[in-house]
Amino acid sequence: MRTVESTRRRRMSTVRTLCGLLALAVASCGCRGGQSHPASEDGAAGRNDSHQRMLDLLDDIKQRVPEENTELGVAHLKEAESEYAALSQNALPQRRLQLMLVTGNHYLRLGRTQEAVSRLTDAYDLLRQSGTAVDPQLREVVLFKLALAHLRSAENENCIRCCNKDSCVFPIQGEGVHENREGSEQAVVYLKQLLDANPDHLPARWLLNVASMTLNQYPDEVPARFVIPPQEFESEEPFPRFYNIAPKLGLDTISLAGGAIVDDFDGDGWLDVVVSTWDPAGQLRYFRNAGDGKFDEQTDEAGLTGIYGGLNMVHADYDNDGDYDILVLRGGWLLSGGPFPNSLLQNDGRGRFRDVTFDVGLGDRHFPTQTAAWADYDNDGDLDLFVGNERARSQLFRQEDGIFTDATQEAGIHNVQIAKGVVWGDYDGDRFPDLYISNMSGSNRLYHNNRDGTFTDVASQLGVTGPRMSFPVWFWDFNNDGALDLFVSSYWMGVQYVAADYLGIRSPAEPLCLYQGDGAGGFRETAAEMNLTRFAQPMGCNFGDLDNDGWLDFYLGTGYTEYEGLMPNLMFHNQEGRRFADVTTAGGFGHLQKGHGVAFADIDHDGDQDVFAEMGGWFPGDAFSNILFENPGFDNHWIEIKLVGRESNACAIGVRIRADIEENGGERSIYRWVNSGGSFGGNPLRQHIGLGDAERISQLEIHWPMTGVTQEFRDVPVDRRVEIVEGADAIRELD
Repeated sequence: MRTVESTRRRRMSTVRTLCGLLALAVASCGCRGGQSHPASEDGAAGRNDSHQRMLDLLDDIKQRVPEENTELGVAHLKEAESEYAALSQNALPQRRLQLMLVTGNHYLRLGRTQEAVSRLTDAYDLLRQSGTAVDPQLREVVLFKLALAHLRSAENENCIRCCNKDSCVFPIQGEGVHENREGSEQAVVYLKQLLDANPDHLPARWLLNVASMTLNQYPDEVPARFVIPPQEFESEEPFPRFYNIAPKLGLDTISLAGGAIVDDFDGDGWLDVVVSTWDPAGQLRYFRNAGDGKFDEQTDEAGLTGIYGGLNMVHADYDNDGDYDILVLRGGWLLSGGPFPNSLLQNDGRGRFRDVTFDVGLGDRHFPTQTAAWADYDNDGDLDLFVGNERARSQLFRQEDGIFTDATQEAGIHNVQIAKGVVWGDYDGDRFPDLYISNMSGSNRLYHNNRDGTFTDVASQLGVTGPRMSFPVWFWDFNNDGALDLFVSSYWMGVQYVAADYLGIRSPAEPLCLYQGDGAGGFRETAAEMNLTRFAQPMGCNFGDLDNDGWLDFYLGTGYTEYEGLMPNLMFHNQEGRRFADVTTAGGFGHLQKGHGVAFADIDHDGDQDVFAEMGGWFPGDAFSNILFENPGFDNHWIEIKLVGRESNACAIGVRIRADIEENGGERSIYRWVNSGGSFGGNPLRQHIGLGDAERISQLEIHWPMTGVTQEFRDVPVDRRVEIVEGADAIRELD
């Protein structure tokens, strides 16, 4: 059997052939009008102008999408259809097939699935008539694209229109088996034909197993030489099942790839949800938690109507007024140029927003991006901002009194690469946050904070430059030793790598990296040691504590641009900092649709963290509904802590929490740093900490890095939500 590398070379040759045939200007993807508020008496009229200016700019971009946008528009389809219609009757079969593929692929991209099936079926019929006169690689492409079109039709009929708790959850079983069978049945026919001709076609082999699952024919009716053994999908430990309850709560909106943040935006104590979509014509949406098990969409009431687009979002209280503001990031994966501004949405404390981008110094120049992170890098009490751009130089903005100034050059930061993830963390414990940048197709960077407004790249010195093809990233303390660790994903696009991983076939794809910190500024790579060898193509991601045992688990939303990128999202359970166990199948987390922004949050206030994910692909035909996995509960104790800065930044980003507990006759410490989690998705900034069997916290420490002061509290009760104000002597219970 060929290795996956030889298969990859063959596939790349096929892809190059197809690219020439299809002439697709498709950007590589990680998968991928407003109410104005009355001017206040303090001179806010200019802010209203900023809001309207952004609305006008976004509306102009929206209007141009149908004709100009290569991924979402119809211009390429019109051009290809015109060329196809102009073919003479004597045109060579190969040329006719090429244009059938071009137009069929465009129909599929645009979500006109039945037209895609019809055109690609015509190509298949012509292929059979033409016999050996057609390039064998072209034959493979026709069969594969036709199978994909039928499979997408099956998804539309069964997973979108008839969604249930098992829909699209891998391995597909129970109610997830398709009632409308025709699409998958046809996909199986063409995939088998392709594999009969080329048994080493790993993407076809993977999709044959998936399609057979949807028909309840896996594994028995999959030819023995193509079946992927069921035991390969089993979890490494038992785990309770989590079910998708987004439809019940009204959170199952359908969209393309986008961001997700969860926090209390209106100050009522309940966690609200904000979702975005990269589609420049797609509306940002705000869902208020009503506190009764339902969410009310209040996008218009929040002043967000007309705020379009955004592949990702990050939130923080940038103006220190006690509420959470939102930064919307646009243009990710488009790599160069384009009028794609970011938006800073200022919250008035009641969950109503206005765009202040142009007022605060963030709207002067527009670069494609999907990643940014907040931190007070100079410890002056104001949050600063780093934005990771694509091909253009990434930017460090220093804030002073609500105005941002580009300080990149004076800070000594020079990253002119495709930045896909950025995160701050004080890895050496000197009270000043350091900056890690995850770059695609290049070395990653770790900028050490020199404490004088400048930074030095020490990534090579510390051995944390890899993987070279990386995407999401985060700092955390996975083993509770009080030192920040660093998770850096690997992102090699191709479903063939997923198939190879489950089949034990050698692959050239880089593994992810888990750098364990020593607290003194050093790292050691420990991914294999911690059992993190599963191949993944993560985009959206985040971490949290599913079972309230005090050890951080994590979820990866997987996929890439193309339709064949159907692979399970992955959940890993932390086994007391000694290793991670893949619990994807047991817990029901293996959703096949493309996963983007992820948030761990106690949505229903029952004391455990649920998992929300924004779903959907890059192309109009690859949209999907968002999901919310409800936590069934583990009967462990917990505490949720909202920190309020007075001298420090108000939302306490960068503050360290230490909880000392007694459990099972022993003592241990649990550490958290205040942030919103991973680089693609936003957890609440109030920190949810699992406490295992502990019935009290013997000592709780809050370390404020700006001042260097540590607050200490003893005998803190558990199973409650509390607020701690910087400098205060007492803890205030919130409910």
